[in-house]
Amino acid sequence: MGDVTTESRTTGSPGPDQRRRRRLPRPAIVVAVLALGMLLVGGFGGSYQGRLGEVQKNDNAAYLPATAESTRVADEQQSFSTVQTIPGFLVYQRAGGLTPADQQKIAADIATVRGLDGVAADQLPGAAQVSTDGTTASVAVPLIGRNGAAAVNGDQLVKVENAVLAAARAGAPQGLQVHSAGPGGLLVAFIDSFSGIDGTLLVVAGIVVIVILLVVYRSPVLWFFPLFSAVLALGAAALVVYQLAKHGVLTLTGQSQGILSVLVLGAGTDYALLLISRYREELHNYDSRVDAMMRAWRGAAPAIGASAATVVAGLLCLTLGELNSDRSLGPVCAIGIACTLLVMLTFLPVFLALFGRWVFWPRVPHVDRASGLATHGVWGTFATWLGRHARVAWIAATVVLLACATALPTLRLDGLSISDSFTNSPDAVQGQRIFDAKFAQGTGAPAVIATNASAAAQVITAAAAVPGVAAGPGSVCVAPDYPALAKAATSGRFPGDGSGAPAGCLPPQLQVQPRHGRVLVNVTLADRFDTPGAQATVHRLRTAVHAVPGAGALVGGSTAVNADTQAASRHDRNLIIPIVLAVILVVLALLLRALLAPLLLILTVVLSFGATLGISALVFNHVFGFAGGDPGFPLFAFVFLVALGIDYNIFLMTRVREETLVHGTREGIRRGLAVTGGVITSAGIVLAATFAVLGVLPLVFLAEIGFTVAFGVLLDTFLVRSVLVPALSTDIGARIWWPSRLARAAD
Repeated sequence: MGDVTTESRTTGSPGPDQRRRRRLPRPAIVVAVLALGMLLVGGFGGSYQGRLGEVQKNDNAAYLPATAESTRVADEQQSFSTVQTIPGFLVYQRAGGLTPADQQKIAADIATVRGLDGVAADQLPGAAQVSTDGTTASVAVPLIGRNGAAAVNGDQLVKVENAVLAAARAGAPQGLQVHSAGPGGLLVAFIDSFSGIDGTLLVVAGIVVIVILLVVYRSPVLWFFPLFSAVLALGAAALVVYQLAKHGVLTLTGQSQGILSVLVLGAGTDYALLLISRYREELHNYDSRVDAMMRAWRGAAPAIGASAATVVAGLLCLTLGELNSDRSLGPVCAIGIACTLLVMLTFLPVFLALFGRWVFWPRVPHVDRASGLATHGVWGTFATWLGRHARVAWIAATVVLLACATALPTLRLDGLSISDSFTNSPDAVQGQRIFDAKFAQGTGAPAVIATNASAAAQVITAAAAVPGVAAGPGSVCVAPDYPALAKAATSGRFPGDGSGAPAGCLPPQLQVQPRHGRVLVNVTLADRFDTPGAQATVHRLRTAVHAVPGAGALVGGSTAVNADTQAASRHDRNLIIPIVLAVILVVLALLLRALLAPLLLILTVVLSFGATLGISALVFNHVFGFAGGDPGFPLFAFVFLVALGIDYNIFLMTRVREETLVHGTREGIRRGLAVTGGVITSAGIVLAATFAVLGVLPLVFLAEIGFTVAFGVLLDTFLVRSVLVPALSTDIGARIWWPSRLARAAD
């Protein structure tokens, strides 16, 4: 930026003849160079935002750890076939009964779908299954989910499923309904729901942020600076995450990408608001916009840096979990926060300083020594009132939070079936409802037992006796050898079944042959694969077959995957939440150089979290009508609420400590609240609004996260940070800084 003109601060502004010219100090030059670098990186990385879908993984391996029992079964399945499939169905229905034309169309579709790339042709049946009332038919259409060591990309699965559905609907007789169903169709609907991340989600979030910034700043110009900086940060994060995901360093899921987008926009706008507020304050003291920015940067950077460090530390605690989705979300979002911090402390201050005071138009700040905002405005009046009624205020706030938390026991965390995981009704959900009404629900997605071949008969006997396993013939059999079946179908010669195979099972020639002394057994369940009843059956099934001597039996399959995922979610929740609290406590203690204040801040945030979950339970159960929640939901909500909620306490208490050094504790609290009240409230509204935007994606889990974080941030902003923390701190007085020297200073 070359040479700049500077002058003294509020001790008096010199005239033009007194001004001297000097070069920018080295730290400012370093920041300017870094700003240029972040502009280039963020601008270039913007193109990778739309490419993150290329490196997404939404299959089981992206969520479950390698040690999960269902994962070990899936690994064994690969020794029997290099092609692993995802069960799926086409469902046909005509209310008055299927006509001959319908049946001809269905038969033709089987031949057509068999020739589509991405469909496991050797596993398609020769004919459709028809319901007893003749109104509905289903055709099993397994999708190839893994071919050798390579998992099929989620986008490719969507394309294959859409091609299957399009082929079935093409030329369908009028009045014949055609839908997808089964695990494959529901998984594809789940993956497809993330297609709005790059478009709808970011556009809606951007509009929300613009509207709020227009209201906050009342300027048609200023909103652009924080939003453009946040977009740069998102581009930089996308570039880093894309490269790491592409080379297998971390796993990116659609869930992680959606949260990354709103987190960067929300946190970035928060950091920008804090810096801009301090910059505007200093413009009342400095004629030079560069000097004002340097002073503002020195005042705001420690709080912003500490806030980002707290969020990053909390997020990285997720890497200690068992679920791959948790382990990947932490680094992905931590990278987003790190990039946001770099952009907001390098590019944004240079960007603002270059354009000068006019960015605040029409409310342009001038040198008038009016930066003592602690004695001005609504927040100054409120801070004074709160100081006079501190004890009543913090007790009342605590009672309100405890009352909200009383509904916490009604929060349902038993998991959601896939069909209940959508806030809308995609085609696969409609098809699944039809399928469930007309066919045995456990059909098409069996539990899979990997066992020693020598004990297969005993395992089959034990499994067949488990409650919840389908009782009909062929419910528990050695798995089919699909290539052998396809060869027999082509030749038209099927071996006889007089070989002692259980009733309803294929003859041994058409069953998978043992590999390394192991064999696979399919078990049809009485309940649909993604229901609590099916999961309970899997737990009973594991208990039964694990007890078979010498079997070494393991139970996997779609239901087992869901059960293992929920068990890992509970483990991660119970392990990580205490660790996050401990890490944040250490960060706060180092920042505030005290122990009592950090402990109280942690307690207030935990109380706020409990109150938020209580209100969320009421809203989910009685307003939104959700069927339940995932066991991992509290962990996600906790990490974001505590890590982000503590931000505002950091912003407040760092300013309070700064004012305390000059004015004493109680006056420092009053001045700190008055100065930070407006900006922190604005930041909380922005962050809450950006997380609420997650509700535009049609997934219950993200809608729950979005509502809970949004409500929790607002609760923390307006009640905890504005009332409870300052009132409690005022009532305690200087002892809040124990054991530092400030605790012994005169108030």
